[in-house]
Parts: sequence; structure tokens; C-alpha cells
Amino acid sequence: MWDERYKDEKYMYGTEPNDFLKEQGQRIPKGGHVLCIADGEGRNSTWLAEMGYHVTAIDSSQRGVEKAKRLAQDKNVIVQHICGDLSDTPLFEQKWDGIVSIFCHLPSALRERIHRQAVDSLNPKGVFLLEAYTPNQIPYGTGGPKDPDLLLKAQKAKSELLGLEFEILREVEREIHEGDGHNGLSHVTQILGVKS
Repeated sequence: MWDERYKDEKYMYGTEPNDFLKEQGQRIPKGGHVLCIADGEGRNSTWLAEMGYHVTAIDSSQRGVEKAKRLAQDKNVIVQHICGDLSDTPLFEQKWDGIVSIFCHLPSALRERIHRQAVDSLNPKGVFLLEAYTPNQIPYGTGGPKDPDLLLKAQKAKSELLGLEFEILREVEREIHEGDGHNGLSHVTQILGVKS
């Protein structure tokens, strides 16, 4: 599915970082090791590398990873790119100063497991940063999946991310303009949590 979506030369979600990441990403400890999950075509991992972070990015789409590598090369930064399935990855066995989850919409059972593993793999003072569509997004029609099980409410996320102190935990309506894929008024959950 994602290889098909990413087949064009044009970047489906653009090449600029997600707004919430751009606003809050530098809360991740400076120069730290950051994992970007479901990184797609690389706009977020590339920006983090530009900010001086050591970035590893994983996505299940071979085509997405190819475009992400090209974007990092064009920006003259180094990102470790991995094409793989989040349900079967050893990446959470490592320790991270930051984990970034931008519009990573997974089936709820898998998402709960990934969130537990993410918290466990953060270093003390490590930052978990997330933006995802809520179930309220469906009627907006401006991006995201249509299956409510793949969407995330803030309080549900809080219950899945035990062990974090939440500096941001909210649902907001905001304009999103990220290429053709996310475009218009949207309803999202935003999280910035710090491991104690």
C-alpha cells in the first residue's frame, strides 16, 4: 500500500518537518540519539539530523525509505535508514534520547505494545514526541485513516505510555499543510512526554 502511495517522484507529505515536531523537537536532549518510527519519505528524520541529532529512521515502505535516503543526501545529512516492520524490530532493545512518532497509525493492539516498548527504551530524561489523528478526524477528510481503531485519543495514549511525565497532552484542531497527503483543518492528539 505505502509503496504505491510513495511511487511518484513528488513527496506525498512534502519535505518540510511536521509543525509540532518543529515546535517541540529541540526539547529532545541536544545531540542525542533519536528513533523516528513510521518515518515515511524522511522529512522528519532529515530535519532532526539537520538539528544535530543522531537519527535512526524506520519505515515499512521500501519506496519511502529510498526517497528518505535521497532527501537526506540532498540536505547533506546522515540518517540511518531501516526498511522494516515495527511489529518485528530490535530497535527498541537500544536506548534512545528521543522517539518521534508522527502520524504513525497502527492497529490498537500493536500500538499499545510499541508504546510500552518505546517508554522502556528511552533513556532517563528521554523525550517521546507524538502527533496523530484522533477519531474526530474522520469527518474532516483532510488526511489519515478512516478506521477508528487506527486513530488515537489523548487519554488513551496516556494510558499506553505509562512511565512518562507529560509536558504536553492534548487534542487540538489545527490547520495542517503537509504536501498533498495532509491538507486542511484537522483534529489531532499531540504529546510530549519525558521519562523520569
